[in-house]
Amino acid sequence: MILKAARADMPPKKQAWFRENQSVEHLRMKACIQRVRWARVRVNGETVGEIGPGLLVLLGVAADDTEQEAQMLAEKIVGLRIFEDQAGKMNLSVGNVGGSVLVVSQFTLLADCRRGRRPSFTDAAQPDRANLLCEYFIERIRNAGLPVATGRFREHMEVELLNDGPVTIVLDSNELKSPRREHGR
Repeated sequence: MILKAARADMPPKKQAWFRENQSVEHLRMKACIQRVRWARVRVNGETVGEIGPGLLVLLGVAADDTEQEAQMLAEKIVGLRIFEDQAGKMNLSVGNVGGSVLVVSQFTLLADCRRGRRPSFTDAAQPDRANLLCEYFIERIRNAGLPVATGRFREHMEVELLNDGPVTIVLDSNELKSPRREHGR
């Protein structure tokens, strides 16, 4: 990714903002995970992906993401214990409950809304790269033995779901690379 430098003729405050906000540290693959009773995605009125109980995963791929980020997120999601056991505690993974996963590519998760009112999507990966990493992510989940349904890449999709709980979790690959915070901090 090519980053532009702050221009010398910019006011100092604007130069500082520009340098701070041009770093690639905020780039990362993101997933919005929802525990669902059912979910489906339609394209032009046709249902192209549908699941019963399981997880709906909205997946956003950033420009500098690699297979490492896709692998890390897939492993985390497959093992995430957000389904209730017999005692009512979130202690079971989607595989433990015999659930499925519906993966929908969603570049808008990479929206940058820090300035103005119109989101910028320049941090999102180019379509060809994003599609490859989405497919890699899906394959990692399938390799874990879970049934996977999908939307259609680069199509206008309508997503319907019944969120169970509601339980909604947002993950990003940068946070997964960071050490866990200690209690009380």
